[in-house]
Amino acid sequence: MSAATAALTRADKILCAVYGVTALVALVATWWHNVAFILSGQGRSITDFIAAAYANHAAASLTNDVVLVAVAAAVFMVVEARRLGIAHVWAYLVMSVFIAISVAFPVFLIVRQVVLARGRPSGS
Repeated sequence: MSAATAALTRADKILCAVYGVTALVALVATWWHNVAFILSGQGRSITDFIAAAYANHAAASLTNDVVLVAVAAAVFMVVEARRLGIAHVWAYLVMSVFIAISVAFPVFLIVRQVVLARGRPSGS
Protein backbone atom coordinates (compact mmCIF):
# COMPACT_ATOMS: atom_id res chain seq x y z
CA MET A 1 0.00 0.00 0.00
CA SER A 2 1.41 3.41 -0.96
CA ALA A 3 1.75 6.30 1.45
CA ALA A 4 -1.03 8.11 -0.43
CA THR A 5 -3.57 5.32 -0.12
CA ALA A 6 -2.50 4.43 3.43
CA ALA A 7 -3.62 7.89 4.60
CA LEU A 8 -7.05 7.56 2.99
CA THR A 9 -9.93 6.63 5.26
CA ARG A 10 -12.86 4.56 4.05
CA ALA A 11 -14.85 7.79 3.66
CA ASP A 12 -12.01 9.32 1.58
CA LYS A 13 -11.94 6.26 -0.68
CA ILE A 14 -15.71 6.34 -1.18
CA LEU A 15 -15.59 10.05 -1.98
CA CYS A 16 -12.74 9.52 -4.45
CA ALA A 17 -14.67 6.66 -6.05
CA VAL A 18 -17.74 8.89 -6.46
CA TYR A 19 -15.56 11.58 -8.04
CA GLY A 20 -13.93 8.98 -10.30
CA VAL A 21 -17.23 7.51 -11.47
CA THR A 22 -18.54 11.03 -12.08
CA ALA A 23 -15.50 11.85 -14.22
CA LEU A 24 -15.81 8.63 -16.25
CA VAL A 25 -19.55 9.07 -16.83
CA ALA A 26 -18.95 12.71 -17.75
CA LEU A 27 -16.25 11.73 -20.24
CA VAL A 28 -18.60 9.34 -22.03
CA ALA A 29 -21.63 11.64 -21.75
CA THR A 30 -19.84 14.67 -23.19
CA TRP A 31 -17.64 13.07 -25.81
CA TRP A 32 -20.39 10.81 -27.15
CA HIS A 33 -22.16 13.98 -28.27
CA ASN A 34 -18.99 15.85 -29.28
CA VAL A 35 -17.99 13.05 -31.63
CA ALA A 36 -21.54 12.73 -32.98
CA PHE A 37 -21.60 16.49 -33.64
CA ILE A 38 -18.28 16.38 -35.49
CA LEU A 39 -19.24 13.30 -37.52
CA SER A 40 -22.62 14.81 -38.44
CA GLY A 41 -20.85 17.33 -40.64
CA GLN A 42 -22.31 20.23 -38.64
CA GLY A 43 -19.17 20.66 -36.55
CA ARG A 44 -16.54 21.94 -38.93
CA SER A 45 -15.12 24.49 -36.50
CA ILE A 46 -15.27 25.71 -32.93
CA THR A 47 -17.49 28.52 -34.24
CA ASP A 48 -20.04 25.91 -35.38
CA PHE A 49 -19.92 24.30 -31.95
CA ILE A 50 -20.49 27.61 -30.16
CA ALA A 51 -23.31 28.55 -32.54
CA ALA A 52 -25.01 25.21 -31.80
CA ALA A 53 -24.56 25.78 -28.07
CA TYR A 54 -26.58 28.98 -28.45
CA ALA A 55 -29.10 27.63 -31.00
CA ASN A 56 -32.11 28.46 -28.80
CA HIS A 57 -32.90 29.87 -25.38
CA ALA A 58 -32.79 26.48 -23.64
CA ALA A 59 -29.39 25.62 -25.12
CA ALA A 60 -28.08 29.10 -24.33
CA SER A 61 -29.29 28.83 -20.72
CA LEU A 62 -27.50 25.50 -20.23
CA THR A 63 -24.38 26.76 -22.00
CA ASN A 64 -24.23 29.90 -19.86
CA ASP A 65 -24.81 27.80 -16.73
CA VAL A 66 -21.94 25.43 -17.56
CA VAL A 67 -19.58 28.26 -18.53
CA LEU A 68 -20.22 30.15 -15.30
CA VAL A 69 -19.85 27.02 -13.16
CA ALA A 70 -16.61 26.33 -15.04
CA VAL A 71 -15.32 29.80 -14.16
CA ALA A 72 -16.16 29.26 -10.48
CA ALA A 73 -14.56 25.80 -10.56
CA ALA A 74 -11.42 27.20 -12.21
CA VAL A 75 -11.07 29.85 -9.51
CA PHE A 76 -11.63 27.20 -6.82
CA MET A 77 -9.03 24.87 -8.38
CA VAL A 78 -6.39 27.60 -8.57
CA VAL A 79 -7.02 28.81 -5.02
CA GLU A 80 -7.09 25.28 -3.56
CA ALA A 81 -4.03 24.20 -5.56
CA ARG A 82 -2.06 27.12 -4.17
CA ARG A 83 -3.35 26.58 -0.62
CA LEU A 84 -2.65 22.84 -0.60
CA GLY A 85 0.45 22.75 -2.81
CA ILE A 86 -1.19 20.79 -5.64
CA ALA A 87 1.17 20.89 -8.61
CA HIS A 88 0.23 21.42 -12.25
CA VAL A 89 -3.13 23.09 -11.69
CA TRP A 90 -2.80 24.36 -15.25
CA ALA A 91 -3.35 20.79 -16.47
CA TYR A 92 -6.82 20.70 -14.89
CA LEU A 93 -7.65 24.05 -16.47
CA VAL A 94 -6.53 22.83 -19.91
CA MET A 95 -8.49 19.61 -19.38
CA SER A 96 -11.55 21.72 -18.53
CA VAL A 97 -11.44 23.44 -21.90
CA PHE A 98 -10.33 20.60 -24.18
CA ILE A 99 -12.02 17.60 -22.53
CA ALA A 100 -14.79 18.83 -20.21
CA ILE A 101 -15.11 20.67 -16.92
CA SER A 102 -17.32 17.78 -15.76
CA VAL A 103 -14.27 15.52 -16.17
CA ALA A 104 -11.52 17.86 -15.00
CA PHE A 105 -13.18 19.09 -11.82
CA PRO A 106 -13.84 15.64 -10.31
CA VAL A 107 -10.28 14.57 -11.22
CA PHE A 108 -8.99 17.66 -9.39
CA LEU A 109 -11.25 16.82 -6.43
CA ILE A 110 -9.70 13.32 -6.23
CA VAL A 111 -6.21 14.81 -6.04
CA ARG A 112 -7.41 17.40 -3.51
CA GLN A 113 -8.94 14.69 -1.31
CA VAL A 114 -5.71 12.66 -1.33
CA VAL A 115 -3.68 15.77 -0.42
CA LEU A 116 -6.10 16.62 2.39
CA ALA A 117 -5.91 13.05 3.71
CA ARG A 118 -2.10 13.10 3.68
CA GLY A 119 -2.11 16.28 5.73
CA ARG A 120 -4.50 14.90 8.31
CA PRO A 121 -3.00 13.83 11.63
CA SER A 122 -2.76 10.02 12.00
CA GLY A 123 -5.82 8.41 13.53
CA SER A 124 -8.21 11.20 12.47
